Amino acid sequence: MTDLLLEQKNKEQCNFLLSMEEREELEVELLLQAVFQLYGYDFRHYAKASLYRRIKNLQGREHKRYISELTSAIIHDKYIFDRFLQEMSITVTDMFRDPQLFNLLKNIVIPKLQTYPSINIWIAGCATGEEAYSIAILLHEAGLLERSRIYATDYNNSSIAIAEKGIYPLKNIRKYNENYLAAGGQSSFSSYYHQKYDGALFDSFLRDKITFAQHNLMKDESFAQMHLVLCRNVMIYFDSHLKNRVLHVIKDSLVQRGFLMLGDKETLELTDVTYDFETMSPRSRIYQKKLQLD
Repeated sequence: MTDLLLEQKNKEQCNFLLSMEEREELEVELLLQAVFQLYGYDFRHYAKASLYRRIKNLQGREHKRYISELTSAIIHDKYIFDRFLQEMSITVTDMFRDPQLFNLLKNIVIPKLQTYPSINIWIAGCATGEEAYSIAILLHEAGLLERSRIYATDYNNSSIAIAEKGIYPLKNIRKYNENYLAAGGQSSFSSYYHQKYDGALFDSFLRDKITFAQHNLMKDESFAQMHLVLCRNVMIYFDSHLKNRVLHVIKDSLVQRGFLMLGDKETLELTDVTYDFETMSPRSRIYQKKLQLD
């Protein structure tokens, strides 16, 4: 009888044991919950594969044996939290990245924007700002920059600080120039910047038309009266819950018949806002908000 009771007790204890994978999954959940509770950043709806990879990268750099140790460090050390945010941020960008898409933007959307007396554009997830300066140049060459205001936002304050300065490494300029020409640039790309130390400083007439600000798509609300929103390659790591949340924010930010441009791997299909937009160009993921009657 004693042996049977002991065997039953051992079985019950085993039921409470977690595998290493399950334990690590629990640690990740606790880390994300802590970040949300303390700092208001909700990464709980990011795609798991990308999420785990980034957390493990940071864990290695911070020399933490367990993710739970990383969680404790993030809770008690704001600088480690900032490094966590930097790891989670997608900062891969170029000026006039995917130039053929900028060509389509110029041909499809810019003529429509010309009909407005003033133009508001929101670049959501602007990273280090290259796209914002690209849009400013595009508007300038269309004669629209003077009556435009570009709002470029990101949750990463470190990226925003770089964007506000408008200084980029000279080694990148050749690639930017090639993209600019491929996008149908009408001037000399070098006329938009001048060399400062070992970088290229973009001219103040472009920077003066851009408002850079911290904005958290995971929890913050919409920007009102936008005529064009660019949110390219921001949602590719979001699950359907977070993606729909962001798309509702964008939809509410757009004026009637306003435009949305997503990244080439993103789509409005099978989302909550599928029927609120019409497709202007499937190749470029350009959409126009449908007229909504009250």
